[in-house]
Amino acid sequence: MLKVDQVSIIRDRHFNLHQSARSIARELGLSRNTVKKYLGEAAPVRKQRKARECPVHDEAQDKVLELLEAWKDRTTEKQAITGTRLHRELQDSGFQVGITTVREIFAERKREEAEVFVPLVHRPGEEAQVDFFEVTVDIGGVRTKAWKFLMRLMYSGRDFAWVYPHCDQVSFLDGHVRAFAHFGGIPLRLVYDNLTAAVKKIVMGTRQLTTRFKALAKYYVFEHSFCRPGEGHDKGGVEARGKAIRLEHLTPIPQADSILAVSHELLAGIDRRLTERFDPQGRSCLERFQEEAPVFRPLPSAPFEPRKPFVVSVSSQALVRVEGADYSVPESWARLPGTAYFGPYDVTITCRLGSIVKIRVPKGGKNIEYRHYLRELSRKPQAVRQVAPELVAQLGAPFDRLWSMLVSAHGQMDGARALSKVLTAILAHGEPAVREAVTTALGADRFDLLALRGELHGPRVRSVPVPPALAGYEIEEARAADYDHLLVEAV
Repeated sequence: MLKVDQVSIIRDRHFNLHQSARSIARELGLSRNTVKKYLGEAAPVRKQRKARECPVHDEAQDKVLELLEAWKDRTTEKQAITGTRLHRELQDSGFQVGITTVREIFAERKREEAEVFVPLVHRPGEEAQVDFFEVTVDIGGVRTKAWKFLMRLMYSGRDFAWVYPHCDQVSFLDGHVRAFAHFGGIPLRLVYDNLTAAVKKIVMGTRQLTTRFKALAKYYVFEHSFCRPGEGHDKGGVEARGKAIRLEHLTPIPQADSILAVSHELLAGIDRRLTERFDPQGRSCLERFQEEAPVFRPLPSAPFEPRKPFVVSVSSQALVRVEGADYSVPESWARLPGTAYFGPYDVTITCRLGSIVKIRVPKGGKNIEYRHYLRELSRKPQAVRQVAPELVAQLGAPFDRLWSMLVSAHGQMDGARALSKVLTAILAHGEPAVREAVTTALGADRFDLLALRGELHGPRVRSVPVPPALAGYEIEEARAADYDHLLVEAV
């Protein structure tokens, strides 16, 4: 059969150039019958031939489908069936077929069963998608795994991203509070996968939500929507954007002194590009956001409290246990009741004597501040000996140098006794004064308690110039003997 362009040449030469069929056939190297055939037809007509029988292919297809049905409950995402594995199974069972045939059958089966995605319409202010993504950051020179919270507005494409040290419920709730404040309003509907921070379990297709997430949704009055179990691509917008942000803004691995610093820089970098990203119609992300912002629900007068409260009791060791981790409090709080507010970065502990903020540590960890135990340590040299490295590390210079010199000169036990006296001085005079005194004593190559006491005996009286109005007065020097006559008169 000739191609369409060849047919066009034949018809053009005959009807426009008035060439005969014989002449056209001779010039194009075709049969005269072929030329005459296509002069009578406007286009080639393909004649349907009877399909060839493929007995091996048909039998192989039946066997492949049988295997797929038998193995459907014996696979996982990482241990999936392949065409090569199916071919080997057929070979082992004595059925001879080419691997290409098996792969074609398997590929066609997957194509038939593959999901077809519906093109969705996103309206202004209507929808936002939320997810967490694992990222890597360098904090204080230490490479650390962290988690990026991302909320994406599906109409405008504006993003809010924040980095957390943990992927837990308080971080999840805190991300919502920060995102709503950043956008200046609340989208009408938020889409999630079935993460445990929001969904406790799914029973007969019904989701049982966590208490704290339900409280968040009621407080901000938004509709929550969830993907089908195991189908995270139902929120493909945030999935794709999460990977893009990781490559655009977190590569190379960011370096900072804190995760909060990484978060601020990440969000600033995303917002700087609001006018650089455009949709197919040429509108910038910022222009689309300005269209949907008026549709948002307004923010409440005060933000939701994302921290998780706990009623706690301070132990006899002046420790508070929160979510499996121990935190020290001032020794005067021992055996008092209190409240702990468990946040994404820190833990705030309050009791009737005050409030302190502690850096959050993982479950099973400890955050012990030995400054909280100075009174007890000043009376217990043996305890000082056991915690001295940690204590002087927290006090910093020059106390670490003082401890090293005391141990070198007197040994650990006597050095601990001397250090306990220094702690007594801190209680009496305050840490800044004792720090200055120790620095001065060590500068004079002395580290004995007499040198330290000499520096702390009190402020020296300095001479000051006499004002002109008092310069004419003469002050006589008095002696104790001048008052002896008073004793005589008293007798």
